[in-house]
Amino acid sequence: MKFKHYLFPAALLAITLSFTSCKEQKKLPIYGQREAKEVKNADGTVSIDTVYQTIPAFKFLNQDSTYITNDTFKDKIYIADFFFTSCSTICPTMHRNMKEVFEKYKDNPDVMYLSHTIDFKYDTPYRLKKYAQKLGVDGPKWQFAYGTKDSVYKIAEKDYLVAVGEDSTQRDGYIHQGWLVLIDKQKRIRGAYDGTVKEQVAQLMKDIPVLLAEDKK
Repeated sequence: MKFKHYLFPAALLAITLSFTSCKEQKKLPIYGQREAKEVKNADGTVSIDTVYQTIPAFKFLNQDSTYITNDTFKDKIYIADFFFTSCSTICPTMHRNMKEVFEKYKDNPDVMYLSHTIDFKYDTPYRLKKYAQKLGVDGPKWQFAYGTKDSVYKIAEKDYLVAVGEDSTQRDGYIHQGWLVLIDKQKRIRGAYDGTVKEQVAQLMKDIPVLLAEDKK
């Protein structure tokens, strides 16, 4: 199976990470589609405003068999990813690295985590609960989400811009990208980091306070 698209081509991502590591960055870029819209001001004049792509409303079951929605992450920034519990390739490394981010910011109430399973056949909330407990992150700060194939695959590719899919030629039956996607409080994509690469995960940890600082200006 070939991915239809990539969130950030490797070369572009490398350039971006190199730039941010060499120069102090005051504000993170906003990724995804955007469009210009006319806005009528209070004085009757018209100006042009940029409307950015955002994560749409969703409703999934979490590891506690409780529904989570956009409101679960209201006024939070969060890191999202796509995985499955029986994955024997990139997922263990990805979540081991993501847990380092979790541990660093576990006392910050403005930071959350959201892991969507792409295995709609096996990864019931019960399985997700066991997985979260084994990883040592079972709690409200890190949500593990289960949904139908259509709902999860659509939000992955259309909104988070992460390629996922079933693939019978693969050992585990699925294929997906290992991006950790950074979402701001306005539900916009502000960064994507290869969760299997230590240097990129380290950059994510540096970018989190940059994003948090935006709301304090």
